Amino acid sequence: MKRIFCLLCMGALFLVSCSKKTHPGVSNSSKIPEAKTNPAKPVSEPPVLINPVEMPTPAPAIIPSPMIVIDESGKVITPRDKLPENIASKVDYTKISRSFTQAERQNLIGRFKMIPPRVLFVPDQLASKSAKGSYVVYRKKFWYWKKEDGLFHLDQTYYQ
Repeated sequence: MKRIFCLLCMGALFLVSCSKKTHPGVSNSSKIPEAKTNPAKPVSEPPVLINPVEMPTPAPAIIPSPMIVIDESGKVITPRDKLPENIASKVDYTKISRSFTQAERQNLIGRFKMIPPRVLFVPDQLASKSAKGSYVVYRKKFWYWKKEDGLFHLDQTYYQ
């Protein structure tokens, strides 16, 4: 009895849903309304300035793009002359250009299926700040922290 009642309800629901019109109504009027104009108001010309003063337009600030400085194998990708002057003077490539050890590489591949670069350059406008310092999140996985040299180094918790 319950099955028959359920089948009847479903059939009634189907008939009711199919009987609704899904097409918009057609309008019988083929007249296009005319635009109303007010001929009483004359069109005025813009005022002419006698001594126009040209305002200097501010130049758009050029934000340098983020760059990989040292890749995962310890190779220098961005040379010193491509970095901003204030950071290039602080960078010591002999200290920061080292690759991951074999155990660190296996740890990264096992956990994240990739090996991220060791050091990044990111402009301050694109970096985030916290109580611990400035940081950047690379590929929504890896956190890089800003060090004294002005570059962002991979957080050691990823590979140790």
